[in-house]
Amino acid sequence: MDKKVEEQIKELLQEEMQTTATEVNRLQQAGSDRVYYRVVAGDKNYVATYGNNVPENEAFIYLSKHFAEKNLPVPQIYAVSADRHIYIQEDFGNESLLAVLEREGPTEKVKDLYKQSLAELARLQVQGQEGLDYERCLTSTTFGKEAILADMLYFKYYFLDILKFPYDKQKLLQDFDRLATFLDSEDNLYFMFRDFQSRNIMVRPDGRVGFIDYQGGMKGAPQYDLASLLWQAKANLSQGWKDELVPAYLEALKRYSDKPVADEDFLARYSGYILIRLLQVLGAYGFRGLFEQKAHFLTSIPLALQNLQQYLTGKKLPEEYSELNRILAHCISEETLAKFTTIKAGKDARLQVTINSFSYLKNGYPQDATEHGGGFVFDCRGILNPGREEAYKSLSGEDESVQYYLEQETEMLSYLKSVYNLIDISVENYLGRNFDSLSINFGCTGGQHRSVYAANAVARHLRNKFGLLPAVQHLNKANWKTK
Repeated sequence: MDKKVEEQIKELLQEEMQTTATEVNRLQQAGSDRVYYRVVAGDKNYVATYGNNVPENEAFIYLSKHFAEKNLPVPQIYAVSADRHIYIQEDFGNESLLAVLEREGPTEKVKDLYKQSLAELARLQVQGQEGLDYERCLTSTTFGKEAILADMLYFKYYFLDILKFPYDKQKLLQDFDRLATFLDSEDNLYFMFRDFQSRNIMVRPDGRVGFIDYQGGMKGAPQYDLASLLWQAKANLSQGWKDELVPAYLEALKRYSDKPVADEDFLARYSGYILIRLLQVLGAYGFRGLFEQKAHFLTSIPLALQNLQQYLTGKKLPEEYSELNRILAHCISEETLAKFTTIKAGKDARLQVTINSFSYLKNGYPQDATEHGGGFVFDCRGILNPGREEAYKSLSGEDESVQYYLEQETEMLSYLKSVYNLIDISVENYLGRNFDSLSINFGCTGGQHRSVYAANAVARHLRNKFGLLPAVQHLNKANWKTK
């Protein structure tokens, strides 16, 4: 698939932009099914996007062109394929606001980037909706009561119900309906980004911010986007920053809006939208982590719960929300936090995990020379072999195109879910008992594609979830078939 898409990107660039691509490099996969490529053509770079969801592509293309005409901070769209599966856009670089925050910490420079982002958000919300055809939005024209209830039900089904905490369903649904009715009474509606968080804000080389991934946007309350950015669990902004950034945003909103903005009304609904966003995020993490067993999202659940705990500190919803108050108290209880708090490998942890990929034909089972021996040996030969495809014979499980093939065309991800469930039991036990070593091995026919991918994936899982630094060895690397 990758090679075919790369050729289509080159053809599109040549036909629509009369320029020749010298490099097409696949970028790291994000949370969506879209695939991104950085395209090098002479002294210019572009980003090409491939997506099977044509309505999603068309929403992004329409919104981008509409916003760009108003000089808003979005990428230019340069070319679109006839089947609408591929589009080429302006390259804003590699640096997201979250990446800058994680690298530099909460400095004045980073705070200024947040202020710039919020000022540009207000401009996008107000000016962006002028002449906007909301009928061309992806999922709905307006984020109203129905959509607000959907976010709360997402939390109920994918997080709350998994906890198996007994609650009065009818009372909870009544509380959801009451809160949704209150929030839906906001009169000042603008374009709502829907997922305005620091990963979707790019810091361009010239220091200006640019926005991406707004294809899910619609008309809605501006408070939702503000809550999404300032209460992002991964960013973990201090309360002091939040207290400073909210007035900065309000000032910008009043500057661009031709409608009066009443601080008291705005802030009352802002508090409610914070809660909606926090619950929606818990639902998303529950779906991706508890249901799909993706390690990154599993490790994010404690952060989201701590975020909810911070929000509820010193406050409670009005008494008429009795069942929702009871549920929220349970979510931030020590009992619930303990369920999602993984034992981490401290600096004094002795456990050394060794992960090997090997070839059944060349190497045979790896030997464990540690004192106790043992561990795991997993057979990957039940997974479709990329090595049978001509395009992948000279590549390995370390190449992105092979990784994409295994993730999209085989049962590898389902296979790894089962692997994680098994090894996590031992890792938690070994850390708790301060054991020295654990061996995890993956074998396939040639020890080049499937086993290599699995070994690297498990190493990443153990780093993310437990803070371990596994030693990874690809035992058949000397015999890999290369060009």
